[in-house]
Amino acid sequence: MRDHGGPPPLLLDCDLTEEWLTGFLREEMARRGFGKAVIGMSGGVDSALTASLAVRALGPENVIGVRLPYRTSSQESLDHAQLVIDALGIEARTLEITPAVDGYLANEPDADAARRGNVMARMRMIALFDLSARYRALPLGTGNKTERLFGYFTWHADDSPPVNPIGDLYKTQVWQLARYLGVPQVIVDKAPTADLVVGQTDEGDLGISYPRADEILNGMLHGFTHEALRARGYHEDELNIVSKRLNGTHWKRRPPAVALVSQSGIGESYLRPVDY
Repeated sequence: MRDHGGPPPLLLDCDLTEEWLTGFLREEMARRGFGKAVIGMSGGVDSALTASLAVRALGPENVIGVRLPYRTSSQESLDHAQLVIDALGIEARTLEITPAVDGYLANEPDADAARRGNVMARMRMIALFDLSARYRALPLGTGNKTERLFGYFTWHADDSPPVNPIGDLYKTQVWQLARYLGVPQVIVDKAPTADLVVGQTDEGDLGISYPRADEILNGMLHGFTHEALRARGYHEDELNIVSKRLNGTHWKRRPPAVALVSQSGIGESYLRPVDY
């Protein structure tokens, strides 16, 4: 029985969501004058879902899937990315980023794992945007709502593409829609990982499972206090994990802060209707 006193349910109407997101992609691509899309294929469910939506919106002949491995990337990630590419029948590229990443890091031998991971993520965006110019194909974002709210992405990397069809879907909703669209089960079921460090998982980094995080985020974004959420069965340590990440990463979800010296600041005063 549905709890009418709680936040909106996370259960999707998958048919309607597919229709909305494919329509969104067609409209946004046309607005920018692009007929093709390029997507970084990580082997995970987010990029698999993004590619699936792009194929439904634009046709497989207009989608390019790019694998961008570093030398520590797992073979499973590469295999799963290829599995999606083959299932969708899209053009594929594989570009090894190791020489470029290591060429920079040779000057920073003391870089820790976080810095190294950020360099890898930004190098992947360099490659995607360069291929965008080569193929006249717009890069599509693959970051889900949970990651974006948690700031669990590399600034000016994962969230850089100008169009993202799944950015308002919580991770658990990504799983729902991926199953509905037929993303291979092995990809939907595996533990999410950024694949930057051997053995790393998203939920291990975050300290909370995606289902619990999504439920708490959904409650917080709809105005539920800690007290109200505790009454609904969520633990204080879980609430603190979510609150700390949500409140501490607003800067990653904002455009650059520009000092205004005129009355026509771009993005502040000068806006087209679509910008509002």
